[in-house]
Amino acid sequence: MKKLLKLFVVISPWPIKRFLLSKVFGYEIHPSARIGLAWIFPSHLKMAKNSKFYSFSTAIHLDLIDLGENSSIGRGCWITGLSTLSDSPYFKHQPDRKAALIMGHDSHFTKNHHIDCTNTIKVGNLVTIAGYQSQFLTHSINIVENIQDSAPIEIGDFTFVGTNVVMLGGAKLPAYSVLGAKSLLNKKFEEEYKLYGGVPAKPIADMPKDTKYFFRTDGFVY
Repeated sequence: MKKLLKLFVVISPWPIKRFLLSKVFGYEIHPSARIGLAWIFPSHLKMAKNSKFYSFSTAIHLDLIDLGENSSIGRGCWITGLSTLSDSPYFKHQPDRKAALIMGHDSHFTKNHHIDCTNTIKVGNLVTIAGYQSQFLTHSINIVENIQDSAPIEIGDFTFVGTNVVMLGGAKLPAYSVLGAKSLLNKKFEEEYKLYGGVPAKPIADMPKDTKYFFRTDGFVY
């Protein structure tokens, strides 16, 4: 019955969809926010003014999705995790873990990305996750301890993430930075105004501090 209700919600016109998501599922959705033909059912959902989920995306098994004002998830994104409400035996050694995707204002994932939020992925303000087929993977097997383990990912304000990258748990891309296409970011960096790239990624050039991308007020670049 619950799956049938969810299916009805997905195919309903937006006013009915928003009413059901708010009243039945308890989600916090601004009247100007929108969800297309998409299966978006975390434990809790917050969508600020003008935030959007485009069609054909999926978001399941998360504790929280929180989209800031004017932020969006593009078509065909797969967002999953392992909710702390689950009775799964995995990650019991991490009592503070939260399966969440938190995005600041005017930030955007484009199309066809895989976003594993077994642990928290935090995206700052005015961030572009560009291109296609990037992977954000917060969990893996800890070979030394022989257990499933997880760590958060952090993407700073005014960053640009190129197409087809991989970011692993524990990684941090600092604010005012660029991650080059096809890079693997597997550790935490702190230096801002850098171009990071390679496998694994490392700082490879300075970014000019007068770069216009770092001063924009609109999340989209026209």
